[in-house]
Amino acid sequence: MFTLIKNAHVYVPADAGCQDILLSGRIIAHMAPSIGELPFDCTVLDAGGAKVTTGFIDQHIHITGGGGEGSFATRVPEIQLSQLTTAGTTTVIGLLGTDGVTRSMENLLAKARGLEEEGLSTWIYSGAYPADSKHITDNLRSDIVLIDKILGGKVAMSDHRSSMPATQAYAELAAAARIGGMLSGKAGVLHIHMGDGKRGLDPVLEILAATELPITVFRPTHVNRNPLLYKQAIEFALQGGIIDLTCGMTGSAIPVPEAVKQALDAGVPLQRLTLSSDGNGSMPKFNADNELIGLTAAAPRYLYEEMLGIVKAGVLPFEKALQLITCNVADALKLDSKGRVAVGKDADLIVWNDELTLNKVFAKGRLMVDAGQALVKGTFEN
Repeated sequence: MFTLIKNAHVYVPADAGCQDILLSGRIIAHMAPSIGELPFDCTVLDAGGAKVTTGFIDQHIHITGGGGEGSFATRVPEIQLSQLTTAGTTTVIGLLGTDGVTRSMENLLAKARGLEEEGLSTWIYSGAYPADSKHITDNLRSDIVLIDKILGGKVAMSDHRSSMPATQAYAELAAAARIGGMLSGKAGVLHIHMGDGKRGLDPVLEILAATELPITVFRPTHVNRNPLLYKQAIEFALQGGIIDLTCGMTGSAIPVPEAVKQALDAGVPLQRLTLSSDGNGSMPKFNADNELIGLTAAAPRYLYEEMLGIVKAGVLPFEKALQLITCNVADALKLDSKGRVAVGKDADLIVWNDELTLNKVFAKGRLMVDAGQALVKGTFEN
């Protein structure tokens, strides 16, 4: 199956000017300023000079639902395909949260495979908040090595919902993730949910000072949760770490545009910053005694909205802001087929409207969202 997108203003994410893009099945087969007559039938789309980018990568999303902190009725349902595609998200990394009891790793893996069958690209992290979370095999290292979809581990730190492990337990998980990644050729990272606790990133900093583990194993997220944590996160990034900002956070959190500006002003290289939505996860509100007083659910569209918010605030131009949810994530997680509009990459593409809304979304060459003119079937002629 071939699709030819004509007259596309391509952002790689860097501005590549006007290009024609030929899709062959799930991949980008050819790209050039002009592709002439083709000797085979294909579906043709004239983008009319519209922006065309790669699809978004959401590296922290609760595909089986989050929540549960307020008992069973507060469990968020499983995510639906349309929640992702209509937000421009074509690749997800699913994970568990507080609830690793009624939601299992087996359930998470099955949901990831289901979304893959529906057309998306999916991976997952193994584990939940506790350091002693159950894995599908005997341990985290084996999960990463033996199960194709598992990129690394998940754990919570400095959060009253964590298992309150000693620093050594975090070090052991990080070591397992690193070795698992080395043996399987994967990223092998420890994705760390950061809470509001006073220790912040101290356990990670202690491990880095006391062991030989490289800083790139540790991938803290929700780092813009409060100013003190974010100050630590910026120092961590300046030392070579990669930090993940969470979209849509409220309360004492630093808004994403401001957080990006602070990091860049401090000298953090752009490639060490990523965004994720925490989509379909609960957003609980606790009082000073850590008692639940409110709860909502995060939306996958936060990823797209916050990226545009960075542009509209004048923090970064469109092509630079796009990196935070495309190539930066792909590079950080060693997803070689993702993150860029280039020959040989997966045909995950977005055709934008002039007002920076989403017109069409392709995932692995398949049209998932069409808000504009229908494609034309036939052989293209110049």
